[in-house]
Amino acid sequence: MPTISKGRTPLTFINVFTVAPENQDVLIKLLTEVTEQNVRHHQGFISASLHRSVDGKKVTMYAQWASVEDYESMRRNPGPAPALEKALQIATFDPGMYEVTQIFLPDKN
Repeated sequence: MPTISKGRTPLTFINVFTVAPENQDVLIKLLTEVTEQNVRHHQGFISASLHRSVDGKKVTMYAQWASVEDYESMRRNPGPAPALEKALQIATFDPGMYEVTQIFLPDKN
């Protein structure tokens, strides 16, 4: 379950893939499989969620890791590499590493 709190921990990755609409479902399937079978089993993984744009041109993954070192350890592991290479054959990739600075909630009734 995603945890959103101010600060650096957990570390948030927002990765945006741009894809042709006819490949959006292919990319989602690929990212789902690699996350289910490999990524989520690495030390420091907290959560990930996939988002599809309604126009079919983007897929965004919001992921949380305990630390940069845990994330980098996963990236060095050869397990996810083939799936990520396939993803880059059908999409461009704009990765981002973030820390939460503000949280806004509705008024309590």
